[in-house]
Order: sequence, then C-alpha cells, then structure tokens
Amino acid sequence: MMAGGNNTTIRQVVVFLTVASIFVLALVMFRDHLSLQSLARQEASLARFRDEHLVLVYLVVFLIYATVTGLSLPGATGMTLVVGSYLGFWPALIIISFASTTGATIALLFSRYLFRDAVERRFGDRLAMFNASLHREGAWYLLTLRLIPAVPFFVINLVMGLTKMPVRTYWWVSQLGMLPGTCVYVFMGSRFSFEIIAKRGAAGFFRWDVFIGLLLLGLFPLVVRKLIGGNRAGEAGGKRAAD
Repeated sequence: MMAGGNNTTIRQVVVFLTVASIFVLALVMFRDHLSLQSLARQEASLARFRDEHLVLVYLVVFLIYATVTGLSLPGATGMTLVVGSYLGFWPALIIISFASTTGATIALLFSRYLFRDAVERRFGDRLAMFNASLHREGAWYLLTLRLIPAVPFFVINLVMGLTKMPVRTYWWVSQLGMLPGTCVYVFMGSRFSFEIIAKRGAAGFFRWDVFIGLLLLGLFPLVVRKLIGGNRAGEAGGKRAAD
C-alpha cells in the first residue's frame, strides 16, 4: 500500500513538473514578444485582434493569468497592469478577479494533494498559527489575510492547503478579499496605453487619479485593521459581560 501511494505521488509530481516546465519554456521563448516594448510596437494590431476575437482573447488571458498565479510564478502585478491597459477596466477586472481566485485555488489544491510534506517542513510554524486562528475565527481569518497582505499570497495559498478549510469557502473568501487590490491595479493599467507605459516606465503612472488609487490601496488595510480590531474588542467585551 505504501509503495502504491508513493508511486501515485511521484506520478502526480512528474505531471505537475512537466506542465510547469512547458509553461516556463513558453514564457522564455516568447518573452521578447511579451515585453512592453514589443507590445507597444504591436498595439494597433493587438487592438484589432482583440476586437475581432474578443471571446478568444478573454479565454487566453484568463488561462494565462490563472496558470501564473496557480504556479506561484512572479509577474502577476505586471500582468494585471498590462491586461487592464489592453482590455479596459471592467472586462479586465472581471477576468483577473476570477482568474486570480482560480489560480489561488489551484495552488491550494497542489499544496493539499501534492506537496503536503514539503510545505509542512517549510512552513510548519505558520501552519500551526493558521490552524489555531482558523479554529477561533474560521473564514474571517482568511478574509483578513487577503485584505491586509501582511503575508505573501503564495504563502497563504500553500499553507491554507494544509488546513481543513473547504475549497468552496476558500474560493469565495479569496474572491472577496482580493477584489479591492485587484480593482486598484486594474484601474492603474486601464489609464495608460502600452506605448506610454513602455516609454515612461514607472514615471508614467504619476497622475492624480492613479495617486488616489494608490493612496486608497495603502489606507484600505489600515481601515480594515481598525474595523477588525473594534469588532474583536466588542466581541471580547460582550463575552466578559455574559460571563
């Protein structure tokens, strides 16, 4: 039985590594075509292709974004800006919101069914903290982590995979918790064309509306923390009064 289980795990890991290798190889091969400079040169033709094949573009963007986040690859923030510029605010927001949640859930499942031992060795101390907090607060704890990004999202995905939280609960809480940050980054990207971003770089984002968006993104966790702190204080006072 043990040998059979080990063989199954090995096959699962081989499949995962094969898929990840193909995706990474594709990124390396086409990275020059995916650079901002290349996108800026092709902006007009990309816009025509988008208008002529809108559903296909939506599907490809969704799959790429979900794969990047599911494999915990770097570049999700940059992709969010680019997709916001390419698709516009509302289409990009809907696609990225669901794709990022799909990717986070994929990472959760990888952790839960493929990499349990490795993740436990690497994040065992955080796992104990997560389990204790989940036992006390349930889904509210995950929502807090999503709204106040004190822990990197890929760590949350991996460690939460070792908890007993149902996948359905993880999905909707992550969908809700990641939405405010997604809104801000998609909005930033939607304000600019590829050409402006490629030519001006980070300096191109210095506009009053983008500044307000960044300010709100920075203040939002503080407001949430204040509200959560007040809620917990009220609950603690109510328990003391009841006792």
